[in-house]
Amino acid sequence: MVELEGIVEKVTYRNEENFFTVAKVAVKGTDEVVTAVGFFPSLEEGEILRLKGRWVIHEKHGCQLKIESYEILAPATVREIENYLASGVIKGIGPSTAQKIVEKFKEDTLEVLASSPERLLEIPGIGKKRLEMITRSFAEQKETREIIFFLQQYGIGPGVAVKVYKAYKEKAVEVIKQNPYKLADEVYGIGFKTADKIAQNMGIEIDSPERIAAGVKFILRQAADEGHVFLPEKELLKRSSSLLEIKEDLIAGVLPALQEKGDIVVEGPPENRKVYLSPFHMSEQSVARKLYVMAGFGQIRPLELTPEDINEIEKKCAIKLAAKQREAIEKAASSGVLVITGGPGTGKTTVIKCLIEFFKGHNLKVALAAPTGRAAKRMTEATGVEAKTIHRLLEYKVSGEGRMVFGRNRDNPLDEDVVIIDETSMVDIILMHHLVSALKPFARLILVGDKDQLPSVGPGSVLREIIESKQIPVVMLDEIFRQARESMIVVNAHRVNKGLFPYLNVKGRDFYFEQATEPEETLEKIVELVCSRLPGYGGYDPIEDIQVITPMKKTPVGVLSLNLRLQERLNPPSPEKKEISFRSFTFREGDRVMQLKNNYEKEVFNGDLGRIVRIDEDEGMMVSFPDTGGEKIVVYAGDELEELTLSYALSVHKSQGSEFPVVVMPIVIQHFVMLQRNLLYTAITRAKKLMVLVGSKQALAIAIRNSRAAMRYSCLSERICEEFEKNQIYIGGLDVD
Repeated sequence: MVELEGIVEKVTYRNEENFFTVAKVAVKGTDEVVTAVGFFPSLEEGEILRLKGRWVIHEKHGCQLKIESYEILAPATVREIENYLASGVIKGIGPSTAQKIVEKFKEDTLEVLASSPERLLEIPGIGKKRLEMITRSFAEQKETREIIFFLQQYGIGPGVAVKVYKAYKEKAVEVIKQNPYKLADEVYGIGFKTADKIAQNMGIEIDSPERIAAGVKFILRQAADEGHVFLPEKELLKRSSSLLEIKEDLIAGVLPALQEKGDIVVEGPPENRKVYLSPFHMSEQSVARKLYVMAGFGQIRPLELTPEDINEIEKKCAIKLAAKQREAIEKAASSGVLVITGGPGTGKTTVIKCLIEFFKGHNLKVALAAPTGRAAKRMTEATGVEAKTIHRLLEYKVSGEGRMVFGRNRDNPLDEDVVIIDETSMVDIILMHHLVSALKPFARLILVGDKDQLPSVGPGSVLREIIESKQIPVVMLDEIFRQARESMIVVNAHRVNKGLFPYLNVKGRDFYFEQATEPEETLEKIVELVCSRLPGYGGYDPIEDIQVITPMKKTPVGVLSLNLRLQERLNPPSPEKKEISFRSFTFREGDRVMQLKNNYEKEVFNGDLGRIVRIDEDEGMMVSFPDTGGEKIVVYAGDELEELTLSYALSVHKSQGSEFPVVVMPIVIQHFVMLQRNLLYTAITRAKKLMVLVGSKQALAIAIRNSRAAMRYSCLSERICEEFEKNQIYIGGLDVD
């Protein structure tokens, strides 16, 4: 067994799923730098470690120290203190400031920070504002020390410890000792496996009710991430048994207690029982009930719509309404809820503009909203009326407990008489629940979207299920207008949606196909298209105008690989550009990035796209988000960087709600599991001026033939039908019983 102490110089690789990490460690007292490999739940550059392990020879990377256990040590020497401060662990102190502080105070640096922080004002560049930031951050570090040392004994690093402290403050150790599985429920970034590791090391039995309950909830949350609102009991037991490595009957025995506690809802006959996390069950019931009340209860007073009104609308909007568009306005006049659906080029935006004029003519207040900032911005540009994200419409805010709440709800409803939602296919069941709950009595709701696009990233298939219920009025726009027919993007999107092969490489048009047989060839062609050929062909800016979209995260032409190659070509390292390494990423000034989670304090959301405008070693990384309501600058520091990823390439799901001048997409056999018609259709409809597919026609044909959308467990359609049936009310011109 080898034992040594050293400072983490660089984390060169990290797998966020299992925490396998490769790091360069400078050995204390020598000039030697070793490669340490092992499982570190959290590891930061600048940390001082005591490592125990054994030497191994990797056939490609040579000699490595395979870690069996490790301990995080407090800094002691001047060099260690400087490295500790320079690591960024204390906000407001970067490498140059750390050097100045340590040169001034030597071995007394940490004592100065703890007892006399005002002396930092003696350091050039530190003013009162930065002093406050440093003092606050160091105090937090001091307060987290107990939790850091407590978790160290269970192999959990300081990055996780800080998250735990933020969640529970001084009660953190007490909470963990009582039930470590609470971490998986309540702390972002800590999954079941990390909590389970702590619990197992604390001696909690493998078949304890607490462990089983935590595992069941983890599986249900995991299913929600896959788009499911519930899981059949049999599937839940099977998945949980595999995760927990215990028998299914032990798991089944815990379900009643979870239901009694209110964590889950189990319903249905014994042979076909469904298990929900309680918020999803409540949301599904609430949406179905509210839609029934609005659409079928007869509470909406029909608005008069005369031929003169139609003429006036056409005049103001400078168009001639097609039959289906006119039908949409007629149904909006008489309905409490209306769905308007159709593919690209069928006039959905035109109908929205006409509806705004119609409702304004009746002195009704209208609100426009969309699920993402980018979609809301497009809605504003297309209609000339301000549109908000649904979150902003509902006035989201952070509560005193650090949780997100909506200011607009059942007790404080929206003022507007009409709410029009665009890109409704992206709305999941939870957000839909909050939206309908915030509508005042007698308000109208108009849902606009493309039912054939991919469903929401979150749980449910809300738009599709509302349509499938056949209880809510629906207008399907199916006429492609002349101007749109001139675009091969629009024509081919509709052909793919009908299961037909697209027209490829029509001279002078906007839809092209590049043949490539192998993934590596596909990758090289995409990089050349983005970086050289398309900018030369159409004058497109490779960063501002061109977006690569791909079906999968991994593989040679997946999101990760494409991002690294495109960053290398489009934004290479430069002495003029500052950069920061975080786990497996290097972020550089000028990089395109995407937000990965909803952050209500920073007011940025999952899928928001931005650019890194500045990196300051003391203040952090500044990112501009142009589509979040103005040119918003958000600062990220420390482990907040885990909320960002590069966005030169996006998954098709992450591209929803956005449009880009040029879209380039790999279509290869290696993505077989994701070659689906609705995924290809969604990708094509993201392009405004030019669409380029790179790959094989065989893969393209497979995607077009595969019309089986990924199945989601959800019962919204059935619940809507039940609401109408049990109240014996039918819409669509029939009498009310």
